[in-house]
This record gives sequence, C-alpha cells and structure tokens, in this order.
Amino acid sequence: MTDDKKPEEKTVAAETGGEPMNDSPVSDEGGEGLEQQLQAARAEAAENLDKFLRASAESENVRRRAQIDMDNARKYGIERFATELLAVVDSLELARRVDLKDAGSEAMEKMREGIELTLRQLDSVFERFSITSIDPVGEKFDPERHQAMSMVETDEVEPNHVVTVVQKGYLLHDRLLRPAMVIVAKAKSTATGDKTA
Repeated sequence: MTDDKKPEEKTVAAETGGEPMNDSPVSDEGGEGLEQQLQAARAEAAENLDKFLRASAESENVRRRAQIDMDNARKYGIERFATELLAVVDSLELARRVDLKDAGSEAMEKMREGIELTLRQLDSVFERFSITSIDPVGEKFDPERHQAMSMVETDEVEPNHVVTVVQKGYLLHDRLLRPAMVIVAKAKSTATGDKTA
C-alpha cells in the first residue's frame, strides 16, 4: 500500500490522530457547539418575542381600561352630587302638592317653612361639595367675581361698592361657577349751579 499523502498532511494527520484536517476552520465538535448556541439564541428570541407580545397586549388592555374609566368619570362624575340633591327635589315635590286655592295662612306658613328647610338642605349639599355662594352686599366691586348690572348714585354706600345683589354668584372650591350680578354704588354727581350776577 502506498501512501499518497503529502508530507505536510502526514504531519498534521499524525498530530490529529491519523485523519487529515479538512479546510474548514472549525472542527465538528465546534460546529455542534455553535448549533446549540444558535438554537439557544432562537429559543431566547422566541421567548423575548412572546414576552413583548404579552406586554404589548397588557399595555393595550390598560389603555382601554383607562379610557373606559375616563369615560365613566365624565359620564357619572356627578353621581354623588346628584344623589345628595334628590332629598332637595323630594322637599320641593312636597311643597308643590299644596293646593293654593284651599290654602289658608297656616298652609302658606307651612309652605314657607318647607322652602326654608329645602334651602338649608341645599346649602348643606353645597357645603359638602365645596360650593360657596357669593353674596357681596357692601363689599368692594370685584370684576373677577361680580358682574355689574348697573350703577346707582347713593350716599349710603361708598363708591365702587356693591349696593344690591340681583343674583348670587357661586364658587366651586376656588373656581368661579357664576359671577354675582350686582348693582354698584357711584358717587353722587355734584352739579355746580352757582351763578354769579
């Protein structure tokens, strides 16, 4: 038997256990390691993709729930306030049942008491929800909170102060719901009628 191998191949073959080396830079054992690494990387990528898709779906669900909560808050935000007002409405309904044709002074007095009670109930509801009235009689005119309906000359109240409140204003916490409609005092005009002859 003749050995056709070149001397360099014989030396390499002897060093590697008799088999000549092929031209690939990686041995079979290294190729199997790379294959395992590739499979592990693919598995990790698939797992990361799955995590991403789950996180994305969860984020979309949170966004939808938040949108529903916001819609419900807009739609039903005054539910507690409306519930508190029902007692006020009940009182007004009772007052409306009074027959004014047959009502004597006693019935009218009871109706007045009922109206006073209803207003106290309403004031109580407003207090619980931080709604305060603006009733500025005698106060200095404030264009931020008052709306001047007219001006009158008077000596009883200082100029630029509120003489009469036509309609109360209201605040919700510090926010103006409605300005008070007022009549404001102005100084009496001094007509100089002195004539010298």
